[in-house]
Amino acid sequence: MRLELVCEDRVGISREILDCFLARDINLSAIEIQQPDRIFIKSPNLEFSDLQALMANLRRISGVCDVKTVSYLPSELEHQEIQTLMTNLPDIVFSVDVKGLVSLVNTPALTALGLLESQVKGHCISNFVKGFSIAKWLESEEVCAQTQKLTLLDEDFLGDILPLSISSDINQVALSKAAVAVKPDELVGAVIILKSVDRIGKQFNFLRTFQFAAFDEIHAKSDKMNVLINTAKKLARLDAPLMILGETGAGKELIAKACHQASGRSQHQFLALNCAAVPDAVAESELFGVVTDDGENKRGIFELANEGSVLLDEIGDMSPYLQTKFLRLLETGCFRRVGDEQEVRVDVRIFCTTQNDLPQLISDGKFRQDLYYRLNVLSMTVPALRERKEDIIPLCHSFCSVFSHELQRTKPQLSRNVLDLLQSYSWPGNVRELRNVLYHALTLLEGDVLNPCDLNLPTTNNSSFDEALFDGSLDEACKRFEKLLLERLYPSYPSTRQLAKRLGVSHTAIANKLRDYQITKK
Repeated sequence: MRLELVCEDRVGISREILDCFLARDINLSAIEIQQPDRIFIKSPNLEFSDLQALMANLRRISGVCDVKTVSYLPSELEHQEIQTLMTNLPDIVFSVDVKGLVSLVNTPALTALGLLESQVKGHCISNFVKGFSIAKWLESEEVCAQTQKLTLLDEDFLGDILPLSISSDINQVALSKAAVAVKPDELVGAVIILKSVDRIGKQFNFLRTFQFAAFDEIHAKSDKMNVLINTAKKLARLDAPLMILGETGAGKELIAKACHQASGRSQHQFLALNCAAVPDAVAESELFGVVTDDGENKRGIFELANEGSVLLDEIGDMSPYLQTKFLRLLETGCFRRVGDEQEVRVDVRIFCTTQNDLPQLISDGKFRQDLYYRLNVLSMTVPALRERKEDIIPLCHSFCSVFSHELQRTKPQLSRNVLDLLQSYSWPGNVRELRNVLYHALTLLEGDVLNPCDLNLPTTNNSSFDEALFDGSLDEACKRFEKLLLERLYPSYPSTRQLAKRLGVSHTAIANKLRDYQITKK
C-alpha cells in the first residue's frame, strides 16, 4: 500500500501523521517527502475497511488537505524510468567506479557478452572493453571526455567515455560531456557508451533516405493534428516502443503505419494483431509461431516482421500469460515458438495502441507494471475527431472521391446543410464512423447532391448541437435556434414561399425573419 498526502508545510505535521500509523501498529517500509507539501508513505497492504479508517484519521489532522492511494513512490517511479531507459537504449552502456570496476550495465551489453549481470558487475572494465586504459585515464591529473575506437569481443565500436563527477557546490552527480578537466577529488567514476559501427552507418543512411510521404495521406488542417504529425515524424526515426493512445476509430493504426513507412524499417514488414479479437491460444501462435505435430515450423508475426515493425492493437486486452512472454521478448529480443525448445532472435519495433486506462488496469492486477514501463517509453495521443473539426470537411471530400471512384459514379456535391451537420455532429466513432456514414450515403444516393437526409446518423444524438446554442435566456436561445434552422433549410428550397410552407408559417413571416437574420441563399 502506498499513500500520497497533500499537506501544509508546518512544524510537527510529519510527527502527527506517523503517530496515526503507530496508533494502529502499522509498520512503515518507506517515507518520502517531495517538496514541502507532498508526503509519500509505503506500508503493508491493509483490509479495505482498515484503509478507509486510516485515511479518515489522516484527513482529520490539521493541515492535511488530501489523502489518496498511488501506484508507486517517486523514487520507485524514477528507478523504473532509469531501468526502462537503460534497457531500451540500443547502445551498450557500462558505468564504472574510480577503480574501473563495473557498477552498472544495461541489457544490450549483457546480451552482447552473453553473461549475467552478476558476472559483470564488480569486475574490471578492462576484462570486457579493450583498446583504451580506462583505469589509467581515471588516475590522470586531467580527466576529459574521450571518443575512442574500442573493442568488445573482437568487434569494433565507437566509444564515448564520459567522466562521472560530483559537483562540489550542489553535491549532485553529473556527466562531464564537454572536454573540460575534472578535479581528481571530485571524480566518482565514468560512463562508457559503445556505438556499433554498423548501426552508425545505418543511421546515416536513414537520414539520407528518410521519407515523410506517408504522413501526407493524413489530413491535418487542425492545430492538434499538426502538432501530432510533427511529433510522429520525430518519433518515427527511433527504435524504442511507441504507445499510441486515443479513442476507437481515431486513426491510431494509420499513425503507426505512417511511422513505420517513414522509418528505416520501411523496406520490411509492418504486421498487426488485435489483442482483443483473438483467443489466448490463437494469439500466442499468431505472434510467436508454432511447431506443428509433423515438425513443421510456422513462423509468427514477430518472426515474419523481423527488421520491420509490429503493431499490437488494444494491448490492454492481452492475457497475463502472453504479457509475460512478450515482456521477455522486449527484454532479450528472444522467444520460443509454441511447442519448440529452440530460441528465436528477432529485431522488431513495437507499436502499441489502446483506449484503456493502463495504470488503472495495473491497479486492478490485469496488466503487468514492468511491461507497462517497457512499452511506455514513447507515447502520443491521437485527438478525437470532435476535437479537430477543421479536419472534417477535408476528410469528407477525400472519402467521397475514393468512394465515388470505387462505386463508379460521379462525385456528389456536398450541400452547405450537410457540411454543417457533419461538423456539428459529435462523431463518437471518430474517423471510422465518418467513413462508414459517407460510404453508406454514397451507396444509396440517387442524385448528385448529398443532403442531410441522405446521412444515416442517430436522430436522438443531442451532442450534435453546439453547447453555445443553449447559452443565455430562453428568448436568446430560441432566436439562435431559429436562425440556425433557417440557415440550414433556406438553401434547399427554391423560394421563400416553399420554405414558409415547409415550416407552416406565412410567406411574410419567413421573409421578415430572413431579412432580420441577414440570411441569403448564398
